[in-house]
Amino acid sequence: MIGRITGILLEKNPPQILLDVQGVGYEIDVPMSTFYNLPALHEKVVLHTQFVVREDAQLLYGFLTHEERVAFRQLLKISGVGPKLALSVLSGLSLNDLAAAVVNKDAARLTKIPGVGKKTAERLLLELQGKFTVSGAATAHGTVAASAGSDIVNALQALGYNEKEADWAAKQLAKDATVTDGIRQALKLLSKA
Repeated sequence: MIGRITGILLEKNPPQILLDVQGVGYEIDVPMSTFYNLPALHEKVVLHTQFVVREDAQLLYGFLTHEERVAFRQLLKISGVGPKLALSVLSGLSLNDLAAAVVNKDAARLTKIPGVGKKTAERLLLELQGKFTVSGAATAHGTVAASAGSDIVNALQALGYNEKEADWAAKQLAKDATVTDGIRQALKLLSKA
């Protein structure tokens, strides 16, 4: 019903904002990825929106990018996932991180999101297979053999390194490095960097 909204940002109270659209104030829930990238108060903002009607409420969800809204809609199609949980997933992981978790079937990464238990994570992984594409760094790991390189990068990310750091470290390793040796060597490289 309401696909896009343009207005002046009046209030920021995470995860909700108040947007003035020609004298009408719209309360809009946004994921933290959108919230952190909003302009300053009293500035103009354009949001892609999803209007959700429930028995007890009519809610408006906003996203800075079309891709975030598409991901939100995909999440809503999954049994047991409502708008609040979908917003939590998009707040807890970037779209690329979510896509990487789905491609790598990384349930542990999803269970770190508040409100996502083991069963929900497994359902998300199953239902989202083939729905997302992962950009460059998450699918290509340089000169390291694909499977070993992928395992090394995933292990480094699980230890708290971001994707860029993990990819850099994996590219420094020998082509024939085993996963165990590769992780050990990568950790040494990262501690010196």
